[in-house]
Amino acid sequence: MGSLYDKTRLESKEYKISLDAQEKALQPLLARNDAYAERVKRYLAMPDLPRTPGSPLFDIVARVRSLPIIENFDNVIVPEVVPANITFDLFDFPPEHPARSMSDTYYVDDKNVLRTHDTVMWYYYLNLPEIKEKIAARKPLGVICYGKVYRKDEIDRHHMNVFHQMDGLYLVPDSEGILPIDELKNVLTGIVQGVFGKDVKYRFLDDTFPYTDPSLQVEVDVNGQWLEILGGGMAKKSSLRKMGLEGYNGWAFGFGLERLAIISMQLPDIRLLWSDDERVKKQLHLGQKFVEVSKYPAIVRDISFVVKKDFMPNVYFDLVRDVAGDLVEQVELLDEYENDEKFGVDKKSYAYRITYRAGDRTLTNDEIDILHKTLEKKTAEEFGAVVR
Repeated sequence: MGSLYDKTRLESKEYKISLDAQEKALQPLLARNDAYAERVKRYLAMPDLPRTPGSPLFDIVARVRSLPIIENFDNVIVPEVVPANITFDLFDFPPEHPARSMSDTYYVDDKNVLRTHDTVMWYYYLNLPEIKEKIAARKPLGVICYGKVYRKDEIDRHHMNVFHQMDGLYLVPDSEGILPIDELKNVLTGIVQGVFGKDVKYRFLDDTFPYTDPSLQVEVDVNGQWLEILGGGMAKKSSLRKMGLEGYNGWAFGFGLERLAIISMQLPDIRLLWSDDERVKKQLHLGQKFVEVSKYPAIVRDISFVVKKDFMPNVYFDLVRDVAGDLVEQVELLDEYENDEKFGVDKKSYAYRITYRAGDRTLTNDEIDILHKTLEKKTAEEFGAVVR
């Protein structure tokens, strides 16, 4: 069987998928000015940090792409607006999977979503005319993809709803044999050591993903605590078949770039990766422990309200981001309860604690009072809530 390390069998090329379908899907939304549409426009306009020189995410991609086991892989750039059936159905997400819900995923319309995972590149890459020619000739295939992904998420110092992933895929014809999962482990070992150094402690554990079987994850030891950083597995035949590919097998991997950067630099807050503060930016180097430039004090405010039971907390987090932007550090659910006699059979009470903190200055109580009052007003308007 041909080896991954036989570079003569792989040609490194960049493919950029047409954005015509994306632009067509976005047209109705771009013409709107409601809160949801403005939110999606803002997220799409955010910079792609792995393609921003000077960002540690750019450096992670460079390190991974330079590894001998990956350097001859193709690179494919895929749309950020993707049909829901490609995102979920082709990748064997079960009908009840939470990622299909509007509480977890940003829908552009009833058929298209903001990209939730970079693994969608399998479909786009395998259906390129030039790649179909390689498949007909029974050549091996190697490809990576990286960029922004979007998921409705909680608000804390280690999560954002817009972040970045990197994925890889390597396939060979079945006629050459079946690739062993140990080869994937060697690849993931190279990535871990390439980012964290040869002395990093890591381990493999079993995992489950909709489109790989068997699947595994990689954890690294960070100050005595094991943290998951990578996932991968052997590409499921059922997923490849749905994309029109028969008679191939291989492995795939994927990981969040922010997570690796946060661990490498011991960053206390994910927002620092987007900072324009020069005192912050000059410290953002992989392997260099971040030192707080100044820990400005936090201001904490609580908000409680009664709302219909179909209320979706992840959607509420988006509203908080709309109002407070980078000034919100964390939103913590303090309490939720039902009382049909007090609130009505279709109502429920929620209480949140919101931590406001700026990275470059001390906030004043007066400005946060105004901001929080705005949040209360918007909560009532957008969700029909009764703020208590």
